[in-house]
Amino acid sequence: MKFYKILFFNTLILGTFISISAYSWMAMWIGLEINLLSFIPLMKSENKFSSESAFKYFIIQALASMMILFSINLNLIFTDSFLNSISFYLINSAFLIKMGCAPFHFWFIEVIEGLSWLNSLLILTWQKIAPMTLLMYTFFSNYYLMFIIISSLTVSGFKSWNQTKLKKILALSSINHMSWMLSILYLNHSIWLFYFLIYSFMNLSLILIFLKYNTIYLSQMFSIMKFNKSSKILFFSNFFSLAGLPPFLGFFPKWLVISTLMEKNFYLLSLLLIMFTLLMMYIYLNLSFNALMLNINETKMKFFTIENNTLFFLNMFNLLGLGFSSLMFIYF
Repeated sequence: MKFYKILFFNTLILGTFISISAYSWMAMWIGLEINLLSFIPLMKSENKFSSESAFKYFIIQALASMMILFSINLNLIFTDSFLNSISFYLINSAFLIKMGCAPFHFWFIEVIEGLSWLNSLLILTWQKIAPMTLLMYTFFSNYYLMFIIISSLTVSGFKSWNQTKLKKILALSSINHMSWMLSILYLNHSIWLFYFLIYSFMNLSLILIFLKYNTIYLSQMFSIMKFNKSSKILFFSNFFSLAGLPPFLGFFPKWLVISTLMEKNFYLLSLLLIMFTLLMMYIYLNLSFNALMLNINETKMKFFTIENNTLFFLNMFNLLGLGFSSLMFIYF
């Protein structure tokens, strides 16, 4: 890894920690800007679309930062309750733009298509920590929150039909998972953190597989599966875990969210989350059914070699993690 990438990666982490630990609005904004200006150089790669993605990302994030500054000034200068409520709507919208939540997702899918897999992992996971943590302390409108959750569920559900690019599938899956995380964000911080960690682990597992086999399109992955059954097991165990299909690991955090929402009498929200998750599961199963049933030109299953050990253990954790993580019910 080049020295400048190590430097900017460290400042990226620093910017996030400054934002989430800040005691003032300006310190929070400075942390977000350090994070933004550190991520832009990291986006540089051999991909010919990386410069375009970096430019789009900078414009959108700069717009969101301007909204944050404007809302901070509006809140400090005016004491009128109506203007204060507008400032809170603005700052919350800015955080949602930075996260790529629907209906502010228009940039997210386009940017992620031009990134390398490692940068995609960063934007899918680490870059959501600061805005989502700050939302935890600023959100105040249940109706606006419900609108964002329903928008994210709807967009991710219907735009996932007939997708063939793996990065688009992961981006839309991220939007869907954000609706789940926003649902629990204000009710139980521990469950939100646990959900985010499991979500990050699932993305890491899948992206390591895509990196290993150098795949961009779903058809490429299916072609590899014809000759390598172990890749089929790796891919689908992680893919189904990301969809939240039991008995895989991704099912457990959703189970926790639904249990908590039902305890707090959020029955309608629970129903919507379940319905759209079933839609996502159907889409994923429909995409993968032919590949699972594929028997043409398949060779005998190869044992996992040393180079596959990391992926093998990640895969086993996806399969066995539900049983181990169920012990966390004692804590929650």
